[in-house]
Amino acid sequence: MKRTIKDYLVIGFKGLAMGAADVVPGVSGGTIAFISGIYEELLGSISNINLELLKTLKNEGFKIAWQKANGNFLLALFSGIFISIVSLAKLIKWLLEHEPILLWSFFFGLVLASIIYVAKQITKWNFLSIIALIIGAFIAYYITTLNPLVNENSSLLFMFLAGALAICAMILPGISGAFILVLLGAYKPILSAVNDRDLKTITVVGLGAIVGLLSFSKVLKWLFANYKNYTLATLTGFIIGSLNKIWPWKETLTWRTNSHGDKVPFNQQSISPFSFDGESQLTFAIILAIIGFGLILLMEKLAVQKK
Repeated sequence: MKRTIKDYLVIGFKGLAMGAADVVPGVSGGTIAFISGIYEELLGSISNINLELLKTLKNEGFKIAWQKANGNFLLALFSGIFISIVSLAKLIKWLLEHEPILLWSFFFGLVLASIIYVAKQITKWNFLSIIALIIGAFIAYYITTLNPLVNENSSLLFMFLAGALAICAMILPGISGAFILVLLGAYKPILSAVNDRDLKTITVVGLGAIVGLLSFSKVLKWLFANYKNYTLATLTGFIIGSLNKIWPWKETLTWRTNSHGDKVPFNQQSISPFSFDGESQLTFAIILAIIGFGLILLMEKLAVQKK
């Protein structure tokens, strides 16, 4: 199927949405890729970047190699992701600090609807599918309960490894790459590097992400090719388990002091909105959750119409 410029602009906008999700510690860009209908194409395209592609480049030229790698698709998507991360990092950081309930409410509605969407892709439910879903939910929930590392590490080797681990999580629906960075103590140094245009750190993290992406995408592509239903069930479980992390109402148990001397939440637990000081925001929070939920339903409807 030959794509038009309009098609690539749409893919770029999907990249913008993935980038915005990846900046938030608790929301997965992989979830956005899945519900926007590009997940398997993304895995397949990334998997095509290997030594065989280099041979094609050498023997048949750039044009053939670019087509084999689905280069136009990857360029449009990752351009959108990059633009989103660079442009939205400061806005997301501000919202996380000043309007966390409203931000989390929108993403909670979005992720809640994505559970239904992903589960509907499973063609046959059986005992093993249910077990896979339960295991996936348990793993994701357990990850959300882990405490972040106290000490933030900004060495280049650590940044490389953090980038590799985070990108693996980012392409898994339900597992947030940004939250993995928080657990590792690498989230703030990387976000600061983006805001400060620290090209050295950004490059090292990017190289780590490339290595992780090329390796892990092949594993996921193989799982989809051979065990699609079980893989989808596990991913559905991941998304269900991640809801604990993005529940809007949190009680801060312990605090820490960041590098600017400000006190920021360190360890939090989910609580009822009715036992929270921000109960006055409940109406707006529900509205934003409904908007997030509705966006997924709209995207699904548009995808069905396109098919």
